[in-house]
Amino acid sequence: MAEITANQVKELRARTGAGIIDCKNALAEAGGDLEKAQMLLRAKGLAAAERKSGRTAKEGLVASYIHGEGRLGVLVEVNCETDFVARTQEFKTLARDVAMQIAASDPRYVSRDEIQAETVTAEREIYHAQAKSEGKPDAIAERIAEGKLEKWFAAVCLLDQPFIRDDSRKVADVVKDAIARTGENIQIRRFARFRLGE
Repeated sequence: MAEITANQVKELRARTGAGIIDCKNALAEAGGDLEKAQMLLRAKGLAAAERKSGRTAKEGLVASYIHGEGRLGVLVEVNCETDFVARTQEFKTLARDVAMQIAASDPRYVSRDEIQAETVTAEREIYHAQAKSEGKPDAIAERIAEGKLEKWFAAVCLLDQPFIRDDSRKVADVVKDAIARTGENIQIRRFARFRLGE
């Protein structure tokens, strides 16, 4: 078994925001491998995030972001459970990053849950018809339609979009990591994006 050093624990704690004991246990379980330990903590954090998702989040803040000398602006409401967490620099940074994400990627919805079923059905039918017009068999056309529908969700749903600061992760993953670190439910409630002249 690999010897776990204080520097390894400190490094993992800086990367994840997890507690010292959790970091030490994850490193021991991962045999001293920082990357593997980080993935273990994320997996445990995601499980914790799922448990917290039902809790009420009525505190938080409205963050703004103005881009291009006032030509583009975003307001976003990000909620948490307590005013204490809402005042932390980590929460403020998350809210600002989300506002920048909205400015850069122009989503239409926060999540898939907001999209009407008729809209999703219409998109799926369009993609299916496109595949059929290319001579694809029905089963393949259906798989192509589902794949294109997933790409559409990633374009129009904020939580499904690749995060602008790390495109290997989705915005939903960034929010779940914040939930794991703060120990509170965090939700992106709503947003508005304004472009001059639109």
